[in-house]
Amino acid sequence: MEFTIDHIAQLLDGTVEGDGSQLIHTLEKIQEGKPGSIGFLSNLKYEKHLYTTNCSAIIVSEDFVPQKSYSTTLVRVKDPYTAFSKLLESYSELTKPNPQGVEEPSFFGENSVIGEKYYLGAFSYVGKNCIIGDNVKIYPQVYIGDNVTIGNDCVFHSGVKIYAQTKIGNNCEIHAGTILGADGFGFTPQADGTYSNVPQLGNVVLEDNISIGANSTVDCATLGSTIIKKGAKIDNHVQIAHNVTIGENTVIAAQAGVAGSTIIGKNCVLAGKSSIVGHIELANNTTVGGNTGVMKSITEPGTTLFGFIGFDVKAFLKSYSIFKKLPLLQDKLRELEKKQ
Repeated sequence: MEFTIDHIAQLLDGTVEGDGSQLIHTLEKIQEGKPGSIGFLSNLKYEKHLYTTNCSAIIVSEDFVPQKSYSTTLVRVKDPYTAFSKLLESYSELTKPNPQGVEEPSFFGENSVIGEKYYLGAFSYVGKNCIIGDNVKIYPQVYIGDNVTIGNDCVFHSGVKIYAQTKIGNNCEIHAGTILGADGFGFTPQADGTYSNVPQLGNVVLEDNISIGANSTVDCATLGSTIIKKGAKIDNHVQIAHNVTIGENTVIAAQAGVAGSTIIGKNCVLAGKSSIVGHIELANNTTVGGNTGVMKSITEPGTTLFGFIGFDVKAFLKSYSIFKKLPLLQDKLRELEKKQ
């Protein structure tokens, strides 16, 4: 599949400096490009590669001023990173497979219905009384339990497991190995030291435009619903416990965990390996740094947390400037003690 640089610039609302008639058939990193490819320059740390790249075209910002001569064609846009992301999305839509129909063996349960242009991969299983929308892709070895509702334009990659009663909106993509609706971690300690299981009777609700990465888990609620609100993006290996609510457009990176009954606000960022205890709330636009543990509610919108236990980022950085010098301060203290 090939497009001219002029055509790509038109798609990105950009302008061309150089030969816009060249054909582009692939996307590459600026430092790894070859003829017929297009890359981008957003972080000026990589500017040096512009002057040696073999890419036929490079996307740059409108105000970028080259410091040396170059041989590639430039496509100038407002935001190179956003433009390249848009190009990746368009390329993906044009090149990704679009399977349709039913592969055997597969199972489709009694009283379940599915819309148009669907795909059921081999060894997939759909339980009873399910309602599935149009253009849904269910890849091989996907399990969908009874009474599940799924909207339009959803994709379930191989090995996804969706427990009974789960409700999923439109345009959701769930990657391989992810589990929606497993029992929440509910046990009651007994006098003899054993634990009694607490039945988990709720479900999981995913609203529209949600992406969940591979091998993540969203537990069902004890009562009511565990809710992932529209636009949320969840990475691989993330644990969302029972009765949690994840706000709109919140992003959660790999190996993060959110304990039960916690409410995460809108537009929050939970970085990799961050951990949130149960029964607290994070205000809208909260950012939690990597490896940060949050032990209490955050009520001020826009707060950034870093460190374990997490506290205000400015206070942490001031504290860090002191405790990184503790060995030196300890040596000085010992010297003073010897002089006494």
